[in-house]
Amino acid sequence: MLSVIVPCFNEEEAIPLFFVEMEKTKTNIAHEFEYIFINDGSSDHTLEVLRNLARKHKFVRYLSFSRNFGKEAALYAGLQAASGELVTVMDVDLQDPPELLPRMVEMIETTDIDCVGTRRTDRKGEPLIRSFFAKKFYQLINKISDTEMVDGARDYRLMTRQMVDAILELTEHNRFSKGLFSWVGFKTEYLTFENHERTVGETSWSFWKLFNYSIDGIINFSDAPLNIASFVGAFSCVASAIAMVFIIVRALLFGDPTSGWPSLVTIILFIGGVQLLCIGIIGKYIGKIFMETKKRPVYIVKETEKS
Repeated sequence: MLSVIVPCFNEEEAIPLFFVEMEKTKTNIAHEFEYIFINDGSSDHTLEVLRNLARKHKFVRYLSFSRNFGKEAALYAGLQAASGELVTVMDVDLQDPPELLPRMVEMIETTDIDCVGTRRTDRKGEPLIRSFFAKKFYQLINKISDTEMVDGARDYRLMTRQMVDAILELTEHNRFSKGLFSWVGFKTEYLTFENHERTVGETSWSFWKLFNYSIDGIINFSDAPLNIASFVGAFSCVASAIAMVFIIVRALLFGDPTSGWPSLVTIILFIGGVQLLCIGIIGKYIGKIFMETKKRPVYIVKETEKS
């Protein structure tokens, strides 16, 4: 059995196209298939499309969330629901080429690897500013984290049951799948492909959503921001002490030529800004801890193909 996990958010137009392409690809793979579509609180007719598919095909399953919980929750739900010995994660917009899947299956079955990932060789069609910050994110995260993340890597990958079970043992609420896939280890090889643009519709990932997502990735897999906050605090203390000694010596030798009000205000504002920055960094980590301690479910399912 090969389980295909497909998160969907307002993808009523893309689902039929994806299903047709996957059915063509399936003929080249000697495995039974099960599709697991996750409706992540869509506001269009995505759920109706999934209901119709499930009625027509017994190998099509779906989970419909009670609201939008995000792609990470959808991936986690799909992995929990998958029953296949091989599991793949794909985007429904066909940016993840289905034609790579037979090769991925062959690689896993003929070698000793546990996962075949995919990565883009270019970012054609993507806004330049997004591409720039994406590259900088991977450069940064690989310098400050012990978990290596491959630039251009997609969530699209084929995994063995053993690897999937290992990922499911990570029950944290704040999830960053690219990091989790790398953190669990297991032998992984990557297939490269040229970037594919969406077939229909528009992406729901804005620049600021991606920016916040990258911040989550840094916080989840590195304590470097906390170390930076500590360094900045220590540096400010040392600089303040040196400045204090300088002011005292100058006053003793030359008196106090000026009232120093402008410089005093500037120093106070600078130190205040540094303190707020450090508190903000610490607050992000405390916020993540707070969410973990609540033990809220990662997602809530409202409907499946059986209900």
